[in-house]
Amino acid sequence: MKVNFLRTAEIELQEAVDYLNEQSEGLGYELANEVKRTIKRVLDFPDAWTSLSINTRRARTNKFPYGVLYSHTDDELLILGIMHLHRDPEYWKDRI
Repeated sequence: MKVNFLRTAEIELQEAVDYLNEQSEGLGYELANEVKRTIKRVLDFPDAWTSLSINTRRARTNKFPYGVLYSHTDDELLILGIMHLHRDPEYWKDRI
């Protein structure tokens, strides 16, 4: 399955990495690695995570209060957002 990011999801991840690196050197890179591990888990079990709508799911990261928002088909995993879990839970809905 091919993994694609919406541009807005790429920006969210980069902003989160930059912010966390400003707080503590290397912390943002730990988040990036955790997001990568979360995506690998999603690829293994794409339907196992919390359903947010008919076509959208959220997989939580383990070490950080973030979720990977995604939709998938048999051929593609589309990352819709890298969501801080204390944000408005519906901010992403205009992306689908």
